[in-house]
Amino acid sequence: MSDRPRRARRAGSRALNTTVVLCLAASLAHVVLVFLHVAPSNVVSQRYGQQVNAWIYPLFEQNWRLFAPDPDSVNRRISARTAHTAQDGSVQVGPWTDLTAVDESAIEHSVFPSHTSQNLLRRSWTSYVELHGGDDLPRSDRAVMMQQYLRNIAAARMTDLNGKPFEDIQLRVVTLPVAAPGTAAGDRRAAAAKAETRLLPWWKVASDGSDDK
Repeated sequence: MSDRPRRARRAGSRALNTTVVLCLAASLAHVVLVFLHVAPSNVVSQRYGQQVNAWIYPLFEQNWRLFAPDPDSVNRRISARTAHTAQDGSVQVGPWTDLTAVDESAIEHSVFPSHTSQNLLRRSWTSYVELHGGDDLPRSDRAVMMQQYLRNIAAARMTDLNGKPFEDIQLRVVTLPVAAPGTAAGDRRAAAAKAETRLLPWWKVASDGSDDK
């Protein structure tokens, strides 16, 4: 009787074991790197900070510290509009679309809201603000990366929502302080009047959300 089936089973078993080991190793490495990212500064995180940041940003960034949670103290409304150049050369600018409202609607009507709806847009903007000044000029490779990340998220959202071609996109962010519990209605209106609006420059994109080279 040929032992070919036996060799095939052994080979399949070795492949399965190798896959399991690689998955466990990747999971363990991820946990360790995230722990070093959120833990207080220490010798290990300082020595391997570059490697940790390369793994964490931008997909696994955390908005908290292990021993000091840092909840948001403001509400932000992020809107986007697009521009398309017609064949006759005219530029058609679309209306503002409230991307934050879209996320909120997805959360409100879902028993198990996704991490994407809850945090992707919000955290990408927070990271952008941390790396850019008021002039929106990136001054580091990481700042350039976060600008592209935010731009591509917004472009992908607008493509899904409108389905119309566009070559440029612009973001508008309205920041409103969170009123303390028990604040009177008049004080809430006064706080709303202090809302800050930040208008970002137009960014060149492809309508599928990728870079327009």
